[in-house]
Amino acid sequence: MAADRPRIALFASPETSASVLYGLFDVLMSVGAVYPDMTTGEPGDALLDVSIVAASHEPFRCFGNIPVEPHFAIDEVDAVDAVVVCDLYTSIHEAPRGRYGAVIEWLRRLHKQGALISSVCTGSLLLAESGLLDGRSCAGHWAYADLFRTSYPQIGFDSSLVLDLASEADGVVTAGGVTAWQDLTLHLITRLCGAEHAIRTAKVYLLGGHEDGQLPFAAIGHSRRNADAAIGRSLSWIDDNIAAANPVTAMADSSGLTRRTFARRFRTATGKRPIEYVHSLRIERAREFIESGVGPIEDIGYRVGYEDLTFFRRLFRRSTGLTPAAYRRRYATITPLRVGAPPMAASA
Repeated sequence: MAADRPRIALFASPETSASVLYGLFDVLMSVGAVYPDMTTGEPGDALLDVSIVAASHEPFRCFGNIPVEPHFAIDEVDAVDAVVVCDLYTSIHEAPRGRYGAVIEWLRRLHKQGALISSVCTGSLLLAESGLLDGRSCAGHWAYADLFRTSYPQIGFDSSLVLDLASEADGVVTAGGVTAWQDLTLHLITRLCGAEHAIRTAKVYLLGGHEDGQLPFAAIGHSRRNADAAIGRSLSWIDDNIAAANPVTAMADSSGLTRRTFARRFRTATGKRPIEYVHSLRIERAREFIESGVGPIEDIGYRVGYEDLTFFRRLFRRSTGLTPAAYRRRYATITPLRVGAPPMAASA
């Protein structure tokens, strides 16, 4: 690593996505060099010293069987300005206990020496294992919210965030879902090279687009892996009766449990109170209808169980960060609204 430029280590593992690793590397290594080439025809000098680092120096294949040849092993890197822990494609049910011991010690050591330790997507799991996130808030992929709740209750996981800078002064930054590497990259460039270079880099690569956070992208997780049989019956019932009146009472009746026992066991199984679960399921169904582009917003609200459309809009915005109309506009730019689509089904 060059001593005259800010040094960034990208930690990669066999669970890392190639798009994250190589996206980070391509953009960061070009800072200062590509923009002048694009605007004057004369390349400039690269401003950052960027290296791919892994547990060992041996080549390996990351997720998707894509080859990776690390520049350094972790025991060869003892001084950097910043570390980016790339994502880990791993189970939403199980924390990566005991799998990265040497890497965790390396991160702790570099953090103690003053390096900024950052993560992309599920890389935050590695920071959680290291203890660097204890007592802090944290961004990460929305699909892992329940895993953080059960395995790392000392960490304030926020599934709405694309970039969590609350602990930057203490040397820790976390980024949300997979493409949040772009937001983290621009932040690192601003920090290490200045805002002008971050803006220039964004122009070259057309980076941006997460201004509304993660909520517009997040699907509601409804894992039933640990649900007992009685709660499983109530979950199946609400799936088939999403718009029913008095849904919590009906769910409790379908479980065969007393109301108090039902409420306690439901929260243990799902992490939510019954009414919270109903609202999240209804909003998820509404999102699917809106994404399909079929039917007016008012009909969708009624179809998922809300006669008070003002309440529906308020709840939808709280859950997704957008109004139903704005949510439709966002996804219309990805998949044009279908013409002559069939009528909405009762479930999706």
